[in-house]
Amino acid sequence: MFENLTQRLSETVTRLRGKARLSEENIKEALREVRVALLEADVALPVVQALMERVKIKAVGAEVLKSLQPGQMLIKVVKDELTLLLGSQTSELNLNVQAPAVVLMAGLQGSGKTTTTGKLAKLLKERNKKRVLMVSCDVYRPAAIEQLKTLAGQVNVEFFPSDVSQKPRDIALAAFEHAKKQLFDVLLVDTAGRLAIDQVMMDEVKELHSVLKPHETLFVVDAMTGQDAANTAKAFAEALPLTGVILTKTDGDARGGAALSCRYMTGRPVKFVGAGEKLDALEPFHPERVVSRILGMGDVLSLVEDVERSIDREKAERLANKVMAGKGFDFSDFRDHLTQMQSMGGIANILDKLPVALPGKISMAEVKSRMDDKLVGRMIAMINGMTAKERRNPKLLNGSRRARIAKGSGVNQAQVNQLIAQYEQMELMMKKLGGGGIKGMLRNFGRKIPNANMFRKK
Repeated sequence: MFENLTQRLSETVTRLRGKARLSEENIKEALREVRVALLEADVALPVVQALMERVKIKAVGAEVLKSLQPGQMLIKVVKDELTLLLGSQTSELNLNVQAPAVVLMAGLQGSGKTTTTGKLAKLLKERNKKRVLMVSCDVYRPAAIEQLKTLAGQVNVEFFPSDVSQKPRDIALAAFEHAKKQLFDVLLVDTAGRLAIDQVMMDEVKELHSVLKPHETLFVVDAMTGQDAANTAKAFAEALPLTGVILTKTDGDARGGAALSCRYMTGRPVKFVGAGEKLDALEPFHPERVVSRILGMGDVLSLVEDVERSIDREKAERLANKVMAGKGFDFSDFRDHLTQMQSMGGIANILDKLPVALPGKISMAEVKSRMDDKLVGRMIAMINGMTAKERRNPKLLNGSRRARIAKGSGVNQAQVNQLIAQYEQMELMMKKLGGGGIKGMLRNFGRKIPNANMFRKK
């Protein structure tokens, strides 16, 4: 998400940064570029107009023109106004209520509502340590109830059974009573959707809202629908007292206009974004961090949080002690390192959050298109094809052993040779970083990022 907008704004930021002085003409030209970038990102026109008006008032003021670093000051104005547009602060779910806290999920069919309900259950269970119950009130879509039941099993939370012969109102009330008696912390209610907004759907969701009186009413919307996402969210906000928005499929939307538009058009905060099919691909929406990424400044704080969640602390500590004790870095350690990168969403996700300055006109989207996370899986397969002795002592890997590994892992010998060369680069880098693995890399992210070439498509 935001790749196109980031590229355009980053170019503007780079040009402004080097200017010792700015004139009103320079500022107008820069703001024209920002305006075009926002429109190309599919941000709704009323949102662009309101944002540019606020930025213009501040940008042509004495605060910017008389600043010692006017270029930096203008960037700060754009950053502050974008952050304000997205809601300034992270808006968390209101779960500090008498249990069970009821969360009603609303949205159109195809928006990813049911899958998002499963993702939210996993997040609440693992990060908030909540006891979650899920129920489906969608008695219209074929297999909707079974889908949510399957998701409940995958994320290991309880599912309240329902049937297509029941009324949604009766299902919801029965689930609430069960959650109350069994002392569940949160009840997630998945509702029926339609391919388009219609009165029958709205009446049904309104009835569920009136009987459950949910503490959170979340509108789930597909980010890939662009401006339509904001318009649909606005229609739901007028019909229901929404408390927040969840944007789904943001990994398939390089523009990101929906995120910038939804908050303004609905007056409701974006609380979560979904970026992928995996059940852990749901993240809280942090406005300030998102703006930093849009402006090409990276989001190291989110990356550190990813590391803290994904890295096995004991294993990382053992590796650091091992390398510092002079016992070396072997292929088993290399495999652990690659597995850690997979668990953090792959190299593309990591690059997304690093403040990387790219040469010339190369965009981050172009860099990511050249990276191939499937290669990581192949590299792990090659390492698994080695014997324990070979992993401990890579010097044993002569020609015949490399040929055996290539055949066993479905690659050619040149790829095995490349893996060994990349391992040797990594071994050297690990010594310099003191064995800190990915954590060590983050401490040194201002230097050359190690192993970037190992993920490049050939």
